[in-house]
Amino acid sequence: MTIAQALAEAMRQGLARLDAQLLLLHAAGRGPGERAWLLAHDTDALAPPVADAFRELCRRRLAGEPVAYLVGRKEFFGLDLQVDARVLVPRPDTETLVDWSLAVLADMPAPRVVDLGTGSGAIALAIQQARPDAQVTAVDASAAALEVARANAARLGLAVECVPGHWLAGIASRFDLVVSNPPYVAEQDPHLAALVHEPRAALVAGADGLDDIRAIVAQAPARLVPGGWLLLEHGWDQAPSVRALLLAAGFADVGSRRDLAGIERCSGGRWLERG
Repeated sequence: MTIAQALAEAMRQGLARLDAQLLLLHAAGRGPGERAWLLAHDTDALAPPVADAFRELCRRRLAGEPVAYLVGRKEFFGLDLQVDARVLVPRPDTETLVDWSLAVLADMPAPRVVDLGTGSGAIALAIQQARPDAQVTAVDASAAALEVARANAARLGLAVECVPGHWLAGIASRFDLVVSNPPYVAEQDPHLAALVHEPRAALVAGADGLDDIRAIVAQAPARLVPGGWLLLEHGWDQAPSVRALLLAAGFADVGSRRDLAGIERCSGGRWLERG
């Protein structure tokens, strides 16, 4: 079987072209940026071990496993992150949250930042990469997730401090920015069926999906410096509810940011000193 034939067979079985290409590159021991190599060698025969490995990867992908878990990596905000089933796969939508974070930090020298529910460390590491002068802390209640985040920080040479914790409980420091992509899926959301391979605790947050966002909004004021920001990712239809929570808690400059699809993906506000 040639490379072209193997890709064609995978797509006949239902795989997207990009998924098939990435899985074949992985089976062949090549990186995700080498798709041009597949075209240049499309008539080459696959060695039997590579063909067998590719078939098994295709089987698992067709069963719903994310490509990122199968290849062990995911690009996020220009960073090559290692990921596995201990953490959520970083989504491109979350780059909207990083962009907003960097915007509010732009005029702050040596800002102090905490990323809650860090998972793979994607948000914390992206901010640290863009702002080497920042003091970035990454928090997660999952010891297994923190192992992934610490490994990514060490491999990328980024000085993010990874600490265990449930949101801001037990965190004594005060920050210029509290940022989080917390669980926000409702318990009965039908989309959960397609996410069965990812950790449920990192996805689901009560009957309406807002339990963890409520907790963070309640805890954040005590951990923000005057003028500090709280920025949160949320579901496609939750922006009005999250803005209402922020306003009720006393945040100012409350607003939302849209992702590349035009969906209100993040909401946040600024904590001003009370007189």
